[in-house]
Amino acid sequence: MSIQDEIAEHRGYLLRFARLQLRNDTWAEDAVSETLLAALAHPQSFGNRAQLKTWLVGILKHKVIDALRKQAREVRVGCEGDAADGSEELDALVFGSSDQFANLPADWGDPEQNLRSRQFAEVLEACADKLPATMARVFLMREWLELPAEQICKELSLTSTNLYVQLHRARLRLRECLELNWFGGRPAALSP
Repeated sequence: MSIQDEIAEHRGYLLRFARLQLRNDTWAEDAVSETLLAALAHPQSFGNRAQLKTWLVGILKHKVIDALRKQAREVRVGCEGDAADGSEELDALVFGSSDQFANLPADWGDPEQNLRSRQFAEVLEACADKLPATMARVFLMREWLELPAEQICKELSLTSTNLYVQLHRARLRLRECLELNWFGGRPAALSP
């Protein structure tokens, strides 16, 4: 099989990854197309130092960051929608009237083993997809694209306080979703 065919085989995975990050089919298609073109233009850069998929995702991360920068000029993220995302109710449910967890988190067993599970990855992806748009973008930029907090604040016009509030709420929502759909013993398809 040629390197071109091997690269093309990963298109579906790359597209899912880009859609999850960008939440826009057109932007995701553009990022994946640019990734594939870059990989095909310089296949010697691969050099078999990592898995092909890992190399392609590395290229795609840069394309997604570029796309987010371009779109940040058009999409203004503000605090006006934050009050309506239900986060306050989630905080109250998780923490109760004190600042401590109302209920201890469920036993997650061996998190490293779960991360290697393809089905877990699908549930995690579905949970991340259910996050409100602003929260998801902040979470993905920080945790998956590993951008520094200062850069995210600058890109999305957020204060550092608002950034950390968004990250905290995203983690709470993901925890709740994973406990319901994975750790609660019910790994099942999430409804859209």
